Amino acid sequence: MAEPGPADRPAHWPVDSSAELFQGKLLRLREDVVRVPDGAQVARELVEHPGAVAILALDDEDRVLLIRQYRHPVGAELWEIPAGLRDVAGEPVLQTAERELLEETGYRASEWHVLADYFSSPGYSTERLRIFLARGLTEAPPAERHFVRQAEEAYLTIAWVPLQEAVQRFLAGDMHNGVAGIGILSAYAARQDGYAALRPAGAPETL
Repeated sequence: MAEPGPADRPAHWPVDSSAELFQGKLLRLREDVVRVPDGAQVARELVEHPGAVAILALDDEDRVLLIRQYRHPVGAELWEIPAGLRDVAGEPVLQTAERELLEETGYRASEWHVLADYFSSPGYSTERLRIFLARGLTEAPPAERHFVRQAEEAYLTIAWVPLQEAVQRFLAGDMHNGVAGIGILSAYAARQDGYAALRPAGAPETL
């Protein structure tokens, strides 16, 4: 019998102690002392993060909706896809994505699928992301856009870029945002069978 294909699975090694090192407005840093299978102990610092969603919005002409936003930690204006934190308690992930798409771009979508699930930096962070593919886009009337952009978001630039060009830009090193890269390349791959292999928007997160 053939071996099953690669699939991540839950695992929980014993934690002998845990200590908080820092608590910020968004992030919490802690140190866990983990017991590995041979009985040894190793200290691991990790960042607790609420998680995020992102949206690869694609129009009927196969153009990707990109936003350019200033990112202070890296000192650059990056081309990204709409995204936001899972920072509203009890809000379903799809609803978070719908809200972020509307707030950042002024668009709504009638067709939603899961494009990718991943951990951004599993070596030190709990941050998980779900990227949705959003199609059937319509621009919301101004009267329905109640969100007021502030700080960096007040200076967003929006652009429509053909999916093929977005792939080329990322591979050429012109775009550096990881969420955008995963979303763009996943959409390009999923397009080969007309997006038939994508999961429904309400599919559970398996880890």
